[in-house]
Amino acid sequence: MRLLVINPNISDDVTALIEAEALRSAGPDTELIVRTAGHGVEYIETRFESLIAAGAVAELIAEYAHDGGAGLGRDGASLTLEGGPAAVDGVVVAAFGDPGMPALKELVDVPVIGITEAALCAAALQGHRFSIIAISDRIQAWYLDCVERFGFAGRLASIRSINQSLNSIGSVQADFKETLLALSRQAVAEDGADVVILAGAPLAGLARELEGQIPVPVVDGISAGIRMTEAIVALKSGVHRGGSFAAPPVKRRQGLSENLDAALTAAQSAVQSVHLSSVPVPATPALPSR
Repeated sequence: MRLLVINPNISDDVTALIEAEALRSAGPDTELIVRTAGHGVEYIETRFESLIAAGAVAELIAEYAHDGGAGLGRDGASLTLEGGPAAVDGVVVAAFGDPGMPALKELVDVPVIGITEAALCAAALQGHRFSIIAISDRIQAWYLDCVERFGFAGRLASIRSINQSLNSIGSVQADFKETLLALSRQAVAEDGADVVILAGAPLAGLARELEGQIPVPVVDGISAGIRMTEAIVALKSGVHRGGSFAAPPVKRRQGLSENLDAALTAAQSAVQSVHLSSVPVPATPALPSR
């Protein structure tokens, strides 16, 4: 299978961390296409920054859904890559906080999975209560929103974070490794965490380095996102043609990019075709016999 992995911030060094951990986590038959947001901020800490990032992620998904107009992915199969026969079977939104989620699920028929929801699910399978270790105090409010939105508020033991200025988003692990380790241990000892989640793409791969140094399971968001997406793709559960995750209804719009407009059109057409095919055809009355 092929997965499109999107870094919703503009930092190439973070994309490199994402790609390295994704490659270590992916199964041998999984091919990864890793991309960086075309606009936005160097790292996402707030709800507004997440809003900006959501648009950038939608544009990348729409770009990779575009195949020159012949068909745009909402066909129950896979996304066709522009300019070639390859296909994308799933999308991973690789920023903790899941910018644009769950709304992005309405755009295409392949699974679109955020690393937050994947990490929360993975943590919930391994313990009753979990703690999130974050890179800044400001980010906590947004992360709490996400935990509540996904229905895990009752399982959250704590959110602990670095309270110092970051030198560089790409060097957070090197600069604050001991701080992050201490925060993780405090979450277990003082907050009652059964599982620790190292949150955010800048921490991708750190769980491997800290293996054995924290006395509970430690979840890496990127690895959880990759493995959960692989599992959902393999389930082949079907696509959204109804319900709250069906494509948005047809209405007048303007100012969208060509790719995004085309992806929306295809998504809406797929839903309309299902609705039309489900309309019962009146039975032809039988002719009287002679």
